[in-house]
Amino acid sequence: MKRLMNLTPSKPLSFFLGLLPFVVALFIYWNASNERLAENPNDKLLPSFTQISNAIERLAFTENKRTGKYIFWEDTGASLYRISLGILISATAGLLLGLLNGLIPLARANLSPIIVIISLIPPMAILPILFISFGLGELAKVILIIIGTAPIIMRDMQVRVMQLPREQLIKAQTLGASTWLVALRVVLPQILPRLLASMRLSLGAAWLFLIAAEAIAAQEGLGYRIFLVRRYLSMDIIFPYVIWITLLAFLMDYLLKKTSHVAFPWYHANDNNK
Repeated sequence: MKRLMNLTPSKPLSFFLGLLPFVVALFIYWNASNERLAENPNDKLLPSFTQISNAIERLAFTENKRTGKYIFWEDTGASLYRISLGILISATAGLLLGLLNGLIPLARANLSPIIVIISLIPPMAILPILFISFGLGELAKVILIIIGTAPIIMRDMQVRVMQLPREQLIKAQTLGASTWLVALRVVLPQILPRLLASMRLSLGAAWLFLIAAEAIAAQEGLGYRIFLVRRYLSMDIIFPYVIWITLLAFLMDYLLKKTSHVAFPWYHANDNNK
């Protein structure tokens, strides 16, 4: 039936429709920037594409005379290290504790309440406590990411384990499998794809906590640079950094998605799981 809800665009049309909002946004920005700069050439709110390009050239491809480093790439490396370490630790803890709580009722009765409580604590509210307890170095920033993302992953993994068909667990036990073997051979393979999905969903929050931590206490990092130059209204630097952060988050999400599709094609047989 030729109704709007049944029309599926072709790949070229889908690509065009996806690209169109970005083109429109760039055109609107270009037009607004030209109008503001025509009225006031010193306006900093909407820098021109040339000004933004010059800022990128200065930060990414010109060696800093004081440190001998490229500021843009130094900030990128510092932020990627922190968020990658935080997400990796969160995923590992989430997998182990989520599997434990979901499979073993005694563990669930003991650990599930505290995990729920921790997941409800606003991570930003305890940021001062982390800096007081762990100092202003890397540890506090990574722990903030872990506190903000690990409990959510744990709860998601627990729910996923508990949703597995009970018949599978009973059959495995009937065939002589121990609890350890059931966890390793029956449960783990089925929740690993969901772990990658949980990591993807946690990326946005992880970047938020990272930027906040870097803005308060850091000597390098993407968030640190944005909040450093904001006092000078350096939008020609802030805009590229924000776009770069968005691109990095997109690439991380894409890599996790492709990893899931390659490693667990059976999970994505149904389009609803993509």
